Amino acid sequence: MASLPADQPVHRTGALLDHLARRMRLRAESVLAPLGLRQRHLVALTVLRARDGSTQQALSSTLMMDGTNIVGLLNELEAEQLIERRRSPEDRRRHVVELTANGLQRLHKAECALAAAENEVLSALDDAQREALYNLLHQATGAENCNEPPGDC
Repeated sequence: MASLPADQPVHRTGALLDHLARRMRLRAESVLAPLGLRQRHLVALTVLRARDGSTQQALSSTLMMDGTNIVGLLNELEAEQLIERRRSPEDRRRHVVELTANGLQRLHKAECALAAAENEVLSALDDAQREALYNLLHQATGAENCNEPPGDC
């Protein structure tokens, strides 16, 4: 039986990370659905909040979506009165997209629901272990700017 080189970890983490991600994704979908949201909605709303609005073109670029798909996404959010689109006063060819008060409120509810879902999925870990997990994942992904949801849930 071949042994692993000394610098190779004995445990492989890929399958465990995938399993944890699937559990988190399924739980997130289940708490977002009653709010009429999907993950793609949440990402768009979060970006709009962080930027205090955006042009439609800049949002499309940030979300890496083509024009047709961004229009469909924004149509869904606008139908729920979560965003508002209007012509840019600086350039009438552009549309500015902003979060409505209803959108901000729904985003906050979603973030609180997701925090509860995360607590459920990570219930086997204490606070220090969760912080260590976060720091390790942050380091492993090379993330520089993670926008954390407000802590008042």
